[in-house]
Amino acid sequence: MAARLDVVEFQRQADRIINEVSRALVGKHDALRLALVAMAADGHILIEDLPGLGKTLMARSFASALGLDFKRVQFTPDLMPADITGTSIYNQASGGFEFRSGPVFTNLLLADEINRAPAKTQAALLEAMQERQVTVDGETRPLDVPFLVIATQNPLEFEGTYPLPEAQLDRFLSRLAIGYPDPDDEAQILKQRVERHEDEVVISQVMDKVGFRKMQKALEEIHVSRAVIRYIVALVGATRANSQLQVGASPRGALALMKLARGWAALDGRDFVLPDDVKTLAVPALAHRVSLKPELWIQDQGTQQAILETIASVPTPSASELAREA
Repeated sequence: MAARLDVVEFQRQADRIINEVSRALVGKHDALRLALVAMAADGHILIEDLPGLGKTLMARSFASALGLDFKRVQFTPDLMPADITGTSIYNQASGGFEFRSGPVFTNLLLADEINRAPAKTQAALLEAMQERQVTVDGETRPLDVPFLVIATQNPLEFEGTYPLPEAQLDRFLSRLAIGYPDPDDEAQILKQRVERHEDEVVISQVMDKVGFRKMQKALEEIHVSRAVIRYIVALVGATRANSQLQVGASPRGALALMKLARGWAALDGRDFVLPDDVKTLAVPALAHRVSLKPELWIQDQGTQQAILETIASVPTPSASELAREA
């Protein structure tokens, strides 16, 4: 049996991956850490940001660095479920039907502009994202391991789009944004483009699928104390009592927050979760799982602010409480 990956090795490998991907996405260290934590926690990612900020580049670069098979689907209003899952085609030579697999049969699937496809096509990803399998013509086929979805959408453009339903949003472990680079980083992007004489940034492979699976399994060894578990439960419960929110986070949200906090701890070289890890990951884990009351939505208030206020309202476990349970 292959040796388990300890937290020191996890941190070393994670730093190598992030440093390599940073060659393509200059100055986006925090966003890359969040993305890697979600993937290491075996979760799907929703990136909401404007065009041209590197959403597609991030997905492709991580796939190259991790040695994962990569496929991209451009979601459009005429995209059909079979265009994602695949379909059976009659073979005249054999006199029978043969299954032609769709792009979902890969390790890392980029669902670009996912909200441009109608609900029926979006739903084709539901079983794949949750069960890691697809059912076509009554036959269930397992997906490759690992299987991760990175979906993108433009948060400002709504014409000709189909908003993701809550059931689909809840399948994403984390939601994040990349944001504009600062002037120095943007100047560095232009400088690197001049020096390499081509558009493509070649990302070297840092590890293979087996190594990445070890990273994923290593997170199961990160300790979560009873005090931190109670803190996560209190935070998620507070979203259900928040007067700004019509719908709070579900138990799946609590599980997502714990998984992300474990990854964040390992990224910092710790084999235990701190309350600060939970606070750091609360917005990426929960903001897309809650719904504002209609009157606040009209006022253009965001769920992120509601989660931040919820964090401020829930007492943090004391150092003595954490020490007693260490």
